Amino acid sequence: MIERVTPALQAEYEAFVQGHPKGHFAQSFLWAKQKPMWSHEAILCRGDDGAIKGALSVLIRKVPGLPYTLMYACRGPVCDVHDYRTLNELLDGAKALAKERKSYVLKIDPDVVSSDKAFFESMRAYGFEGKEGGKNFEAIQPRYVFRLDVEGKTEEEVLAGFHQKWRYNIRLAQKKGVEVRIEGKEAVPAFADLMLTTGLRDGFVTRQPEYFSDMLDNLGEHARLYMAYHEGTPIAGTLAIGYGDKVWYLYGASSNEHRNLMPNYLLQWNMIQWAIERGARVYDFRGVSGDLSEDNPLYGLYKFKKGFGGDFTEFVGEMDLVLNPVIYFAVEHGTNLLRDVRTKLYLLKNRDKR
Repeated sequence: MIERVTPALQAEYEAFVQGHPKGHFAQSFLWAKQKPMWSHEAILCRGDDGAIKGALSVLIRKVPGLPYTLMYACRGPVCDVHDYRTLNELLDGAKALAKERKSYVLKIDPDVVSSDKAFFESMRAYGFEGKEGGKNFEAIQPRYVFRLDVEGKTEEEVLAGFHQKWRYNIRLAQKKGVEVRIEGKEAVPAFADLMLTTGLRDGFVTRQPEYFSDMLDNLGEHARLYMAYHEGTPIAGTLAIGYGDKVWYLYGASSNEHRNLMPNYLLQWNMIQWAIERGARVYDFRGVSGDLSEDNPLYGLYKFKKGFGGDFTEFVGEMDLVLNPVIYFAVEHGTNLLRDVRTKLYLLKNRDKR
């Protein structure tokens, strides 16, 4: 039986999502608060014993100038993805919501690895279309990530799995006087400034300071802002989320100076230590390129994350259930063009700031 999650059911819903192996912070009500430009709905289904057996949270956004919406279930659904009865019940519920909200598409990008052909075929049978996309960061969420298994391991055991140069760089940062602190919202302006520097250096659009402040408020104890200082000067920072059995490295930034002090290695180690402290199963480094050739400009990011001993993981990627083909074609192509133009204008506007 499908139920729409009301305020009275939120606590039960959150407990299920946090406790499930497929649980993800983006499927929580906490994350929905972080997206005020979107409306939000969540559904659940129960087994014969009355316990929740599946859940799905969707964000819904109106298409400007049109009476249609986009519906997006980031890293959903949360269920046994091979329990096809539960999976289909959740998708039927989402499809009914999409009809109610005039959605032209239901997008999902589930926490399912690409080698799971049975899941992919079940989704195709339901009507979803896989999106090829590129091998870099063209999708909403990264298709390729590094994940580190920390379940039941001590700090010493996890550290032993790092490349020896990575262990050396962590010790070097400590020896050179780099100090890492967990900060509150008072450090957000410095972090946002470092994010701008990083975005201009690497060619991507960054968030406004208010977005990071809101994240600390909305996620509460689940979010941590780590800042690295040298002689009192902020030189790097990261934002991590711990939810359920995982910790994610969500944002990272560094100055153009002091990179020889290796603050990013020490920051990663501090976040991994948090994962161990929480008793997490997975530390997720998030996105890398799927193009592993050494001449790829993003190869350095891959090499950096690989050195911590994690597993290179490819997800099935974005899958779309197209509900209005004409609007889908028009909006999807227009969105891709707008994203490219927005990035170019942003970099031109801010190029003189660094």
